[in-house]
Amino acid sequence: MGYHVTQKVLFRHCDPAGIVFFPRYFEMVNDCLEAFFADELDWPWERLHGNGAVPTVQIDTRFSAPSRQGEVLDLRLSIDRVGRTSLSYTLTADCHGETRFETRATLVNVGPDGRPVPWPDAIRGKLTQRTEPNP
Repeated sequence: MGYHVTQKVLFRHCDPAGIVFFPRYFEMVNDCLEAFFADELDWPWERLHGNGAVPTVQIDTRFSAPSRQGEVLDLRLSIDRVGRTSLSYTLTADCHGETRFETRATLVNVGPDGRPVPWPDAIRGKLTQRTEPNP
């Protein structure tokens, strides 16, 4: 199941060769996460950041094929694990049935002092409902 958004590859994403400059993929990942928190958890980052944050503490990405300006990527986010203060996810980007990149990462919920804090009960419940263990 997971969460799905599309992202058109824009001029700003590309290098002079006309392919996505790989750090721009991380911006797409972040945009997808921000939309997920707003759409699925009803916890938009502008509210979340009022008294905390969810920084990435680990990320591993495999780039499989280049993406070009004008293509539309299908981004699929799945929650793999929910911990007391963290979550792990997988995000896959495909275009025309071809995987372009896959990211596995961990976020930690932190308070205003930057220290890990437990997920609010309502958020933890929503995250747990959306968990899809990944092999």
